[in-house]
Amino acid sequence: MPEPKKQPKRTKYVFIFGGVISGVGKGIVSASIAFLLKARGFSISSVKIDPYINVDAGTMRPTEHGEVFVTEDGGETDEDIGHYERFVGETIPKTNNITTGQIFKSVIDAERAGKYLGKTVQPIPHIVDEIVSRIRNASEGKDYCVVEIGGVVGDYENVLFIHATQKIAMQEGRENCSNVLVVYMPVPPHIGEMKSKPAQHAITAISALGAFPDFLVVRASEGIDDVRKEKISLSTNIHPQNVVSCPNIGNIYEVPIMLEKQGLVSRILGRSGIARRPPDLSRWTKLTASMSAPEKKVRLALIAKYIESGNFKLADSYVSIDHALRHAGAHLGVSAEITWVDSKKYEKNPSLLAELSQFDGVMGLPGFGNAGVEGKILAIKYARERKIPYLGICYGMQLALVEIARNVAKLKRAHTTECDSETVDPVVSVMASQKENVSGAGRLGGTMRLGGYPANLKKGSKVMEIYGGSEKISERHRHRYEVNSAYRTQLERAGVVFSGTSPDGTLMEFMELENHPFFIGTQAHPEYKSRFLSPSPLYVAFLKACLRQKKNRL
Repeated sequence: MPEPKKQPKRTKYVFIFGGVISGVGKGIVSASIAFLLKARGFSISSVKIDPYINVDAGTMRPTEHGEVFVTEDGGETDEDIGHYERFVGETIPKTNNITTGQIFKSVIDAERAGKYLGKTVQPIPHIVDEIVSRIRNASEGKDYCVVEIGGVVGDYENVLFIHATQKIAMQEGRENCSNVLVVYMPVPPHIGEMKSKPAQHAITAISALGAFPDFLVVRASEGIDDVRKEKISLSTNIHPQNVVSCPNIGNIYEVPIMLEKQGLVSRILGRSGIARRPPDLSRWTKLTASMSAPEKKVRLALIAKYIESGNFKLADSYVSIDHALRHAGAHLGVSAEITWVDSKKYEKNPSLLAELSQFDGVMGLPGFGNAGVEGKILAIKYARERKIPYLGICYGMQLALVEIARNVAKLKRAHTTECDSETVDPVVSVMASQKENVSGAGRLGGTMRLGGYPANLKKGSKVMEIYGGSEKISERHRHRYEVNSAYRTQLERAGVVFSGTSPDGTLMEFMELENHPFFIGTQAHPEYKSRFLSPSPLYVAFLKACLRQKKNRL
């Protein structure tokens, strides 16, 4: 008799919705649930759905939407994909970030190609079916798929996505799908009492769409007490044990521990009749303790461009860098105290550069365009001349080479063609493959050098030592401009060591200075691959250099 066919694995789903306000922490809750499922031995897929009509996050301003996270396969995605990778420790493909723009474009293209065979194309079922198809493709072969729906309940943009999640629940059985609603319960200062009414309205709104919450995760300035828990349970028919408290904490990597103590994931498993022993979180717990109560600290100046939004200063534009420093610090027992520095102020008043002497390290951060560039170059010069550890990321490396070209190689008018297309010494210039895009061919979105690329490291270099002696490594990229190889010899005579290049030797991927305690730049973004349990080697080395700098200053 022929052997029976092996049945395909049936994926179970956890849908995460938000209520009351945006930015309430759905991404961290989603990442924490996915991590706790993986820690129990389940295979996991994580999906982020963004209701905006942009096809991806690549053309959006960081100050409006936050950081653009780059996946290994070259996707420009929402920053929550980065949180998933940092928590779960797995590489997530770009197809796991689904947007309204992608969905409508796909359906419209199919309609234009006649693939609907003359039917009237409508939001229901055709848009919903496209959403369902993409979620299923992203979850294929996995035990669990955690799906986060962007925005908040009540936004008209995400209604179709909520319909799609419940269509999956109908197909798979409600016991195999869990709805988790993350809400905010404010404590108005003039009242001094935690109020549940906004959360009740959010529950009513999502229930009206057929997605009754199985679990409620309550975000608040403090833990939810039993009185409030009973009140919200009585008014919404959610069992009190399924109302989970998630108050503000200083270290987001403690959220999985907080959720585990309240049994959230165990009860999610219980809906499908699955019993699984609690995970071993000892290493995770040890690292969170190191992060929350570090033995040492260093002060860092991060020279940035995208930190202001109206009257507020935000770090969301550089989330991955912020977390890469935290990861490295947790493994070293070091707190990296960050000061975000707007480089434009050095252009207005160069005397302010002296403030950099109080820091143990300086970072030149990524960016685009001309704003604040001369201020960045002045800061880089200050760090180079005064032997302050410097790490340049992408634009931070390019501008470091411009500074050295001007002030050491004596190419006084050296610049990047991104800022000065007529410069007589284009030390940094647009890649040949990007010239058509930059000149206005209308293909800016998704056309940069994106995703993971290999680099060959120079033997005996600091960078090779940092990467454990590896001759070939891979990091992720996001840029259009490169070091102009025509200036390689002049820069090397000025003391630059190009310690990493593309395999064919044409692209400069890493640079360092010989006579400096730590002056390293990379064209890549190593922060995209940094994870809580396995930090970026380059960021670890940078913090070690900052510790040495602090010791030498004392």
